[in-house]
Amino acid sequence: MAFILKSYRQVIPLRVLQRRTLVPVASNLLSSPLPFLFRRHIHQESSTTKGNSEAHKPRESQLPARYQVGGRGLLLIALAAGICGFAAARWDTRGSPSQSRHTYGSPEDFQKAIRELQGTFSAEEDEAGDIVSTNQDVLHAHGFSTLVHHEGKYFISFMAGQHRMMHDVVVFPRSTEDVVKIVKIATKYRMPITPYSGGTNLEGHTRGHPVGGICVDLSNMNKIIEIHEMDSDLVWIPLFVPLDPSPDATIGGMLSTGCSGTNAVRYGTAKAEWFLNATVVLPSGEVIKTRRRSRKSSAGPDMTKLFVGAEGTLGIVTEITVRLAPVMPTTVALANFPDVKRATEAVIEILNQGVGIQCIELLDDVFMTALNKSQTDISKKPKYVVKDHLFFKFQGPTPASLKETASIVKKIVEKHGGKNFTIARNDAEAEEMWSDRKNAHFAGLSMIPGAKGWPTDVCVPISKLPQLVYETKKDMKNMGLVAPIVGHVGDGNFHALPLMTNEEDLEKAKEAVHRMVRRAIALDGTCTGEHGVGVGKKEYLVEELGEGTVELMRTIKRTIDPLNLFNPGKLYPDPATSNVPKH
Repeated sequence: MAFILKSYRQVIPLRVLQRRTLVPVASNLLSSPLPFLFRRHIHQESSTTKGNSEAHKPRESQLPARYQVGGRGLLLIALAAGICGFAAARWDTRGSPSQSRHTYGSPEDFQKAIRELQGTFSAEEDEAGDIVSTNQDVLHAHGFSTLVHHEGKYFISFMAGQHRMMHDVVVFPRSTEDVVKIVKIATKYRMPITPYSGGTNLEGHTRGHPVGGICVDLSNMNKIIEIHEMDSDLVWIPLFVPLDPSPDATIGGMLSTGCSGTNAVRYGTAKAEWFLNATVVLPSGEVIKTRRRSRKSSAGPDMTKLFVGAEGTLGIVTEITVRLAPVMPTTVALANFPDVKRATEAVIEILNQGVGIQCIELLDDVFMTALNKSQTDISKKPKYVVKDHLFFKFQGPTPASLKETASIVKKIVEKHGGKNFTIARNDAEAEEMWSDRKNAHFAGLSMIPGAKGWPTDVCVPISKLPQLVYETKKDMKNMGLVAPIVGHVGDGNFHALPLMTNEEDLEKAKEAVHRMVRRAIALDGTCTGEHGVGVGKKEYLVEELGEGTVELMRTIKRTIDPLNLFNPGKLYPDPATSNVPKH
């Protein structure tokens, strides 16, 4: 049973603009080579050029005599121009939307945009900088993350003056109308826009563009605006959004990255039916709603899913209708195994029993060592046996159903060589056990004081997981890296956390992660199960999806965002990096 809640990290009643400009723009860019040539020329000029475009069109009488031609000559020129234009258009449309062929505004243009943003929102600010901020600390906080491996490279490059990875300005809109105003100013001055939500940023999703730009922080748009009692969404019934990517995740960020998490084995991912519809501000400034609120619809392609996993490159999501699930009784259990292979075999059999499983998590022996080291009371004996573990969360409507599930799981665990099957004696113990699982990332970081981690994930068919984990652990060990592994084993999704203390470790981790990703793809898996693509994984998309699929993605991007203003440089592979070198 599921319920419906209308919410937003972003929220305002939808007001769809009556004048739709997207289709004419798209058809002009994609079907006519001559307008394309003029567009390339115009983009070389300042975005703030004033005046009627007609004034810039030379009349024949104004041209020197040697450039005036008769009808036959004009026909030949037109034919040649058409052929050249067609060839140029063909070349251009095969390029990547993330390449720098788009001309953005000048630094002077960007300063004008910032002043216009400040003038637009100054009356609504409680104090200066509430909505439009150029404070250096705010810019830095939105341009960098302590959790992401890209920071070292970008920060060094930034300090050397080679790249600018911080934004020029951060804007905190409070409504869909505010977002439309920001988009129109950005378009006017050709200024890149990077949507910002929870800021986890594991693959560099919210990095600033090298030329600078606007960061749109949607944290003020976090209200619930409708509760539908007639649809069984009652205020006093405990409900929750079952997607569980991280404690600080936001609804909009979850949609934009196509997230999942520990609950995916029971409830699926963000690409299931949890997002019924979305209100989106397009790069044209138009506001659309992807569908109505009914539980199902076969009215054309699912436009909501067009924006799920698009990482803010196609539009800024300002309002979302989500389905909720009832909160049900749960308990937690764990067991250790001789190796990942037998643990995975147990998981496959457990899932095929159809019992009440909400989560099944794999923590390898290195992570168990980390959890033991993170104990606050070091006088006690280690909390866990240092072996590969499975952590279970059972779910059921009654205590009897939980006991039945536990009994079935225990028998299967023991059948596959599992030991020390332990079930929580009460809710407090269950909470403590599950907290250890949820704290695995920070426990892993604590293994080497002062180390940074490279958090990355891949996903493969469950039957292929033991091979991938074994080969990855062997590779990390051979590289001399400490790399705890934790995984949503019920989905075939796992995370590695190679630890780094210097540039040499960074290079080793980069190479090891590259090989891990390519092994996953070779096993019919994916380069990312839930972190998203950002800048960190885009080089693998052609290998994983094929050139045709990636080109379709690029075509959609170029059609919706012809100026490449929305989160440029993310998600879509550059042709130069599409062909991943063989190892």
